[in-house]
Amino acid sequence: MKLFLCLPFLAAVQAAIVPAIDPKAHFHPSVPNAAKPQGKNVTINGVLTYVSLPKTSFDNTTALVLLLDGFGLPSIDNLILADQWAAAGFQTFVPDYLNGDPIAADGDLATWLLDHGEAQTTPPLLAVIHALKERGIKRIAATGYCFGGLYTTRLVQNNTVTVATMSDPSLLNVPTDFDLMKEISHIPIEINNAELDPGFSPAVAAETDKVMANGQYTPGYARRQFNGVAHGFAVRANASDPVQVAAKQGAFDTSLAWLKAHLE
Repeated sequence: MKLFLCLPFLAAVQAAIVPAIDPKAHFHPSVPNAAKPQGKNVTINGVLTYVSLPKTSFDNTTALVLLLDGFGLPSIDNLILADQWAAAGFQTFVPDYLNGDPIAADGDLATWLLDHGEAQTTPPLLAVIHALKERGIKRIAATGYCFGGLYTTRLVQNNTVTVATMSDPSLLNVPTDFDLMKEISHIPIEINNAELDPGFSPAVAAETDKVMANGQYTPGYARRQFNGVAHGFAVRANASDPVQVAAKQGAFDTSLAWLKAHLE
């Protein structure tokens, strides 16, 4: 445990080339989600955390840490996603690593990012992970969405978690982040990307594959592209659009299968 506390959070050397996507470019449902969150907010090691637990018996030595997009805990879509992971059998923890300051749907992304760099967001994330390990949780799966993809990448680079998956990650340096991952990590990673994402685009995904695919990343790597959808597809879908609905469910199913396969 002391090793975990002392382990530095490694960062890519160069500036990120996968941009964060303006919040106004995300799909935002006009009709409120009829589903009600099943979890509750608790404080873990000083950090507000949404916790959603399975309704049936589960392995209490394994946990899933969900790394949210920039809309954070106020977004009901994010909470329902956490509940979906709990329904799949994982005790699910969603730390507020945005420090109570999510971006608004019409917010100024450039200004918001100035106060939400790794120096601000890493400490609360690691505080929750440390507390979970102190509780006796031995295996932690991470799943990150958009803004959370960067932090999933860091957790993999630092070998902090057991297995990870991410969907349309932003703020990454490609290929530098994956070169570093290949050099020092032993954590399996799976990526879901959207055909119409201007950030982690098919071209960027192909650059990632050049580093990671075809057995180059021996711990395990997979990527799945979902066509006809845009950035944020794995969190929000227009219920009247069957392509969006299928892609959102497909990303979840792919991620779930990956985590289960590497936690057995």
